[in-house]
Amino acid sequence: MGYLHIGQNVMLEDRRIIGIFDLDNTTESKITRTFLNQAEEEGVVLTAVEDLPKSFIVCDHPYHRQIVYISQLNSSTLARRSAEQQGGLEGE
Repeated sequence: MGYLHIGQNVMLEDRRIIGIFDLDNTTESKITRTFLNQAEEEGVVLTAVEDLPKSFIVCDHPYHRQIVYISQLNSSTLARRSAEQQGGLEGE
């Protein structure tokens, strides 16, 4: 089991990660905005940001439907770190 550092000393179990999303691209969708607003209303949005948020990570949770983490790190950086934790990138 590995962990993914998403910023501000927050570590997530990689096996709990459902998806990593870019905030700029995905929040153009009404469905995504509705999902994030509903998660905020349910109190399941946690932040790991000091600067401008760039991505969000959706994780499963044993007591909630999902937990959403907001990160200041780029989604491609988080995806690369996750791939490295899971045994490396293809071709390496």
